[in-house]
Amino acid sequence: MSDWGPVFVAVVLFILLTPGLLFQMPGRNRFIEFGNFHTSGLSILVHSLLYFALICIFLLAVGVHICALEGIVMADWGPILIGVVLFVLLSPGLLFQLPGNSKQLEFGSMKTNGKSIAVHTMIFFAIYAILILAVHVHIYTG
Repeated sequence: MSDWGPVFVAVVLFILLTPGLLFQMPGRNRFIEFGNFHTSGLSILVHSLLYFALICIFLLAVGVHICALEGIVMADWGPILIGVVLFVLLSPGLLFQLPGNSKQLEFGSMKTNGKSIAVHTMIFFAIYAILILAVHVHIYTG
């Protein structure tokens, strides 16, 4: 049986913590800026740490599951590590932005927009769901 809990949590956190959509910390001119659609390497690092902390809380401490699972006793770090790596790699504006602000595809622009956040979220969802639900990537600790 597939557990959609990690997928749901990872995608929601990806959207909420994408630098520049709701907030950017640190901002360009202030410690925190809201809705500026900009990013930076430092803000992606800070947002990635927030993502890691929150996904650990939701998946390990709270144990969010969306299915009927029985007998889970070991912590699965696979969904967390995959989520954090994808969060960094797919943060719009860091490596690439699809669509870009002035071109269809831009590299390293450190900017974002609503359309690119939506596209990057769909890419995140597809890759994450494939790795977690189809490939069943797991990293267990006792």
